[in-house]
Parts: sequence; C-alpha cells; structure tokens
Amino acid sequence: MKIKDIRPGMEGITLVARVLSVGEPKRVMTKFGIASVANAIISDETGKVVLNLWRNQINLVKPGYIIKVENAFAKKFKNRVELNVGKRGRILVLRKA
Repeated sequence: MKIKDIRPGMEGITLVARVLSVGEPKRVMTKFGIASVANAIISDETGKVVLNLWRNQINLVKPGYIIKVENAFAKKFKNRVELNVGKRGRILVLRKA
C-alpha cells in the first residue's frame, strides 16, 4: 500500500517507508494505564503520514531507517490521519541509516 491511499478506519495496512523524524516520547493515559508514545513522520514516494510509536516501538526506529509496517490501522486524530500498530501488527527495520 502507498501512503496516499490511507484513509481513516482502514485496517490491515502494510507498507514500506522511510522514517523522516521521531518526536520526543510523552506519557499519556490510555484505557490500559499510563503509556509512552512518540510520533514519527514516515514517507514514501506518494506522501507523508504520522506513525504513532507506543512503548517499545519508540526505541526501534530512528530517522533515516527504512521500515516495513505490517497490519497497522489508520485513525483520524486532530484532523489528520495517523497510523498505529497494535498487538497484531509489527514494525520491521529493513535498513538502518
């Protein structure tokens, strides 16, 4: 899948992208308790999207890495589309910077 084709509510999204940036982690309250989350901006030849990195995913990626996101889902948050990788999905590092 390409980033330009992602729409809110989609599930089972798999794509390959470059990590452009990773923000500072922050602690947020979720229905499961307090968790760390950081926003990464990822891109392919068709566009950019925010990928939310939760808990141990935060330390997995760095700017410049090429990653494969498997089985992600898209949600609309603050008037933009964001990707999340839940327990059924994963992030694979294909190439480090």
